[in-house]
Amino acid sequence: MDWIKNQRLVLASKSPRRRQLLTEAGFVFEILKIDVDETYSSSETPALIPERLALKKARAGFEKLSDPLAIVLGADSMVFLGDRIFEKPQDHNDAFRMLASLSGKTHLVITGVALISRDKALTFSSKTYVTMRDMDKDEIEYYIKKYEPYDKAGAYGIQDWLGHCKVSEISGTYTNVMGLPVDLVYEGLRQIVLPHSH
Repeated sequence: MDWIKNQRLVLASKSPRRRQLLTEAGFVFEILKIDVDETYSSSETPALIPERLALKKARAGFEKLSDPLAIVLGADSMVFLGDRIFEKPQDHNDAFRMLASLSGKTHLVITGVALISRDKALTFSSKTYVTMRDMDKDEIEYYIKKYEPYDKAGAYGIQDWLGHCKVSEISGTYTNVMGLPVDLVYEGLRQIVLPHSH
């Protein structure tokens, strides 16, 4: 990881899980909290929305920093069940509705990522399919009350009780479901910092 030591890596995200994943992977980085409009239109291709929003966050972060030597990382995760998009739940009832819908089914998590430097802008997405075991009403109520998953797309965290006890299968990377496909971030950063190593 010596190749990244002289780079100023900035995470344009408020997500504690993205911060945790980058830290665990050994990256040294700063946090930049930015707020962008995350709305989207029904005419957009759903699978492309996370990448567009990630780019919007990274661009906003890069403009705010005005440091030509920085690399800014933006990310956005969404949960899809068929053609329905599950974002962060508004309240208890919304969280219950989402979890009841995901119970016993396989859903898709897409995280869009953007990396912006002075010379380059890379965007990519990671897809992971997650299969949930059936959850009864009491289990859903317990989970919402104990874990308050209001800051999580799809109203759950793969790294807590629900992920440990109710996820039967994952196809794709685990870190992607947590909110950041660290394997792809690593490869993307290598492309920006070491463009001639491929």
